[in-house]
Amino acid sequence: MNTADLGLPETERREALPQKGGGARRVGVPSTALFTDHYELTMLQAALKGGTADRRSVFEVFTRRLPEGRRYGVVAGTGRVLDAVENFRFDPDVLGFLSERRVVDEPTLEWLASYRFGGDIRGYPEGEVYFPGSPILRVEGSFAECVLLETVILSILNHDSAIAAAASRMASAAGGRPLIEMGARRTHELAAVAASRAAYVGGFTTTSDLAAGFRYGIPTVGTSAHAFTLVHDTERDAFRAQVDSLGRGTTLLVDTYDVAEAVRLAVEVAGPELGAVRIDSGDLLLVAHRVRQQLDDLGATKARIIVTSDLDEYAIASLAAAPVDAYGVGTQLVTGSGHPTASMVYKLVARAESADPKAPLVPVAKKSSGGKTSVGGRKWAARRLDAYGTAEAEVIGTGAVPAELSDRQLLVELVKGGQVVAHEPLDVVRERHAAARANLPLSATQLSRGEAVIPTEYV
Repeated sequence: MNTADLGLPETERREALPQKGGGARRVGVPSTALFTDHYELTMLQAALKGGTADRRSVFEVFTRRLPEGRRYGVVAGTGRVLDAVENFRFDPDVLGFLSERRVVDEPTLEWLASYRFGGDIRGYPEGEVYFPGSPILRVEGSFAECVLLETVILSILNHDSAIAAAASRMASAAGGRPLIEMGARRTHELAAVAASRAAYVGGFTTTSDLAAGFRYGIPTVGTSAHAFTLVHDTERDAFRAQVDSLGRGTTLLVDTYDVAEAVRLAVEVAGPELGAVRIDSGDLLLVAHRVRQQLDDLGATKARIIVTSDLDEYAIASLAAAPVDAYGVGTQLVTGSGHPTASMVYKLVARAESADPKAPLVPVAKKSSGGKTSVGGRKWAARRLDAYGTAEAEVIGTGAVPAELSDRQLLVELVKGGQVVAHEPLDVVRERHAAARANLPLSATQLSRGEAVIPTEYV
């Protein structure tokens, strides 16, 4: 990524240069085995005793509907899921906890002690878009080894996909202007790191969260808050201290007292080389126009304007005609802009008639009222394009893939025989999402209420 395109002052671009979304660190992760629900283990115990634990099974992750008003979903968190599967181990401390609480019996504890997922996982590649019914992830193996992964898989995908979908809508509304993720103080400290990663997938360019920069290589930025201005005797003193420390290309926060006076002081202190000013309150549309005019009149024609202040996609869209160069988004992003979960489920869709490895798979599905029905069978998915190369339908089936869709299949191999085969740089995921979104009909980016931008067809 060329950081000159991030909409950042030179000082902050220099700080961002060594970092990149593809340069993630392999940070040690403790066991993920207890990121699960109690009943996953009691089902395992009963299946071991009843003789069904070894039946070959197929579970699928999907959502029955998109959140109200959303035109598409974004697959995010797949890389974190793969890490979680690799670290799903029942170490002595975990086993001791399960024994002490009498969650499961001794034979089950012995089985868990050697647990390693040995099955296969296929799914939509991270960054891809999805629709109602899309088999986002398909987990295959014995019933026992697959059922244990339900909660941790859903926990990751539901959170990250919700954040990425909100980020994608905001990126569309921004129209190519850079977006800064700054929501760490508005959510759980660990969720903040995951949210930053998901936001980067969805189109954000930088984050304020250093943990996300360390773990995932996302470019980090930041300069000062109102407290820095308030601790100084005068606003001029605060600006002088910041410029002396960070250089003339820094971003000065100009709405602590009087915006017009602060802009005048900012240019007086930093000169026409001032990198940017940040506005965090007030009528952003009106203030941005006034600040732009003032900056130009003072000779700081290249100084950028960054706005923050509880933005969401609608506020960003309302500023499309304003002279704004970048947006900082916090609360609305890390809470999914009103939709904090993607409402994905993990359902058994096929299982063998016996524990015999050669036993054929039988489609299974829950039948109930209230909109919770599902479609049985091991599924494939493909995206049909129109004559112009634009997506026109999500096609899902359980039989043979039609020849005309054979090169449009969406599921890729992620885990084979228990071994992860699809770790990839985060920048690749981010670019994939941009391409997938661009391949949708133009109405996908509309913020008005509507249904999924393309229909789901079952064949």
